[in-house]
Amino acid sequence: MKIGLDIMGGDYAPRAAVLGAIEAVKALTAGQKLVLIGDKDVALTILQENNFSPDNFEFVHTTEVIGMGEHPTKAIVQKPNSSIAVGFQMLKEGALQAFSSAGNTGAMLVGSMFSVKTIPGVIRPAMTTIVPKLKGGLGIILDVGANADCKPDVLLQFGILGSLLAESIYGIPNPRIALMNIGEEEEKGNLLLQATYPLMKETTLFNFVGNVEGRDLFADNNDVIVCDGFTGNVILKLAESFYVITQKKRLKDEFFDRFNYEQYGGSPILGVNAPVVVGHGISSPEAIKNMVLLSRNMIETNLIDKIKLAFQ
Repeated sequence: MKIGLDIMGGDYAPRAAVLGAIEAVKALTAGQKLVLIGDKDVALTILQENNFSPDNFEFVHTTEVIGMGEHPTKAIVQKPNSSIAVGFQMLKEGALQAFSSAGNTGAMLVGSMFSVKTIPGVIRPAMTTIVPKLKGGLGIILDVGANADCKPDVLLQFGILGSLLAESIYGIPNPRIALMNIGEEEEKGNLLLQATYPLMKETTLFNFVGNVEGRDLFADNNDVIVCDGFTGNVILKLAESFYVITQKKRLKDEFFDRFNYEQYGGSPILGVNAPVVVGHGISSPEAIKNMVLLSRNMIETNLIDKIKLAFQ
């Protein structure tokens, strides 16, 4: 098993990425190799400073970087030697079984669709995030930014993708899939949600439990919440602010500690033909480590094959 990590992506790259790689390698087992893609000389210097042998990794040297503010499609095309583009080329060729980066999210989305491509039958890939539950455990919300505008059949597919992720990676049996809305009643919502509800109600592809509202985000009446990427991104950014606020106010609370993005690593891009994980731009070494381990879990649980089977 070879897991690719872009060490040039993220606000604190490459240091945070390399330090995270060191911690990730300690958790990998025999036969699992971490491939660092980026400036090898800089990586070797960081490893030397931390008295960690470079023999623990494989390296693919490239100094070209796609910046956070660059146009995704143009950057992927115009920078074929960038760490993200090289990572996706290796993923496409089978030299890697998974690829992750805390770099440009748009470039990661475009790169995954250009290289390994969307699984046949999947209309739009989705990005997911984890939300802690008040009574313990966690839930999943998708999409959180890949698709600002959606159609009813796309949201229906998000339900399938979220259900498979919840069951395979997080061990939630028969996950309860809910639709984010402005009311619980069947007829509530905008035109998109009014058209989506009957599709979800009639499907046998997942366990649909109806509409939920914003206040149900942390409740125990759902395991997966489906919404368009615009709504999901607003919810994600709001939820992330809770942890920051508690830190600034010096409030210590176990529930709000679970809002710390570091422990979840990153967001899988679901619906493409290989495990791809996008990390937060401000990813710390701990977040990078967990991003790599999430990539490994996606490989070990055969999540991609399960999604392919569901869409046959």
